[in-house]
Amino acid sequence: MSTEKTVVSNFDTWKKFLGGRVLQAEKMGMSEDTINKLAYEIGDFLDEKVDPANHSNRALKELWDVGDADERRTIACLMVKLAKQNA
Repeated sequence: MSTEKTVVSNFDTWKKFLGGRVLQAEKMGMSEDTINKLAYEIGDFLDEKVDPANHSNRALKELWDVGDADERRTIACLMVKLAKQNA
């Protein structure tokens, strides 16, 4: 199993992975707005390309699917905050 598949299939691992990337981006000088925009783009990519492997991922996908663009940005922003707490 590839690293990407393992990271996405385990929600706790995903939060830690994303949190590490958020901290790296901040250290590189990326703004919170830029990080949130990237999180939104990642959410769109995952929605289109990755079949949720567990209940947590399935719930996030279902929320993403019913949300409009503004609501999806909110989900992305909340995921960044959650990830930072788990880094």
